[in-house]
Amino acid sequence: MQQPLSIAIGCDDAGIAMKDAMIHHLTERGLRVTDLSAADEEDYPDVAERVAHSVARGEHVRGVLICGTGIGMAIAANKVPGIRAAQIPDSYSAERARKSNDAQIACFGNRTMGIEAALVCLDHWLVSDFAGGGSTRKVDKIREVETRNLRRTA
Repeated sequence: MQQPLSIAIGCDDAGIAMKDAMIHHLTERGLRVTDLSAADEEDYPDVAERVAHSVARGEHVRGVLICGTGIGMAIAANKVPGIRAAQIPDSYSAERARKSNDAQIACFGNRTMGIEAALVCLDHWLVSDFAGGGSTRKVDKIREVETRNLRRTA
């Protein structure tokens, strides 16, 4: 029997309502969800790093991050080596984040989109798989950029 998809989710104080709705939505679909949200003294970069590391280490297959816009979470999560996080503003972008860019983390803005729209986007992102093909070369180049720049900063 195959294990259900495991998802790490996290938010800051701006994303609590959307996070709660997403956890309910995901668990209703039989997915395993671990809430790694901010403690009182933490900010969104702390949450983004924790979720990104859990995905990078393979503890979770995918991650979901929520803040006011999703932008800060995406920027912070992308600082973790091996992670491709994408801000998801619409269902087409949700599909392309997976199919073209193999994004393991989806970032949403509670202040920029409604919860129902975010749930639709989340579903599009979850059912989309990396398409490979011509996108493989581009994702490989993203990895090469990351590797080159990690060496330069070491």
